[in-house]
Amino acid sequence: MKRSPHINSLLTVALFLLTMGSRTVNGQGKGSTNNIYARDNLVAWCIVPFDVKERGPEERAQMLNSLGITKLAYDWREKHIPTFDAELDALKKHNIDLQAFWLYSGPNPETDKGLLAVLNVLKRHNVKTQIWCMIGGIKGLDAMTQDEKIKAVAKPVRYIADKAAEIGCTVGLYNHGGWFGEPENQLAIIDFLKKPNIGIVYNFHHAEEQIDRFPVFLPKMLPHLMALNLSGLKKGTPVKVVPIGQGDAELNMMRILKTSGYRGPIGIINEETAPDAEVGLRMNMDGLKRELKKMGDSAALKTYN
Repeated sequence: MKRSPHINSLLTVALFLLTMGSRTVNGQGKGSTNNIYARDNLVAWCIVPFDVKERGPEERAQMLNSLGITKLAYDWREKHIPTFDAELDALKKHNIDLQAFWLYSGPNPETDKGLLAVLNVLKRHNVKTQIWCMIGGIKGLDAMTQDEKIKAVAKPVRYIADKAAEIGCTVGLYNHGGWFGEPENQLAIIDFLKKPNIGIVYNFHHAEEQIDRFPVFLPKMLPHLMALNLSGLKKGTPVKVVPIGQGDAELNMMRILKTSGYRGPIGIINEETAPDAEVGLRMNMDGLKRELKKMGDSAALKTYN
């Protein structure tokens, strides 16, 4: 007998809840830690397209092993799709957790070949992870009312979240500037959809206009915060993104995060830090250690010896 769409939706949610078990969207369940800045809680981010050496899956995994980094958030471009399976094989071989798979999609994700490729590779390898999601390309968004914007962006997010739930994955709304990159708007989308597998991934390197508001919106964001990526931030007009420890804003934000109760993963990025991804990660790890010394976080510092 053919099931109604309503029954199918209920079954999808039930499957997701059974799959997730004790885990929570914001990382406070399985895998959470009090020592958030420890080396084994670091996630390497922006090291696939942003690498002058163009390392392949095996070389990248070996590089992470040499740095003592055990988690990777995988960013990619269309040319990397043929190596998706090799990437997951290399991570498994080198005992590196796939913390997240990046995704940029538009108003019609049901026709997005990139989304299909991501979902298929995760399903093939039975990997349950976070999908760090950006939504763009919605025509006329700037002219819409706030309610219209929320509904327009929520539509593709709903589709992606439902597909992710079918394979036991979560979706993190990823701030990258614009309306979608404002934490208050992401919270409004989450409240509108009320789906158990949607959270937020917050990036210091896209927080230039949000530094002063960080202590205000962090408590509201915290119940949904899946991951946070660090960078240095040097105040000015405009704010400049720099390696960790070379700014004048990130230390205070790190202290606020440390005392907030957040227990999830911490990302360090390369992106524009250095042409060589390994050099960029080392620069940010060295800067992080200097900031930890200023914070007096001896427990985290010991993990880098």
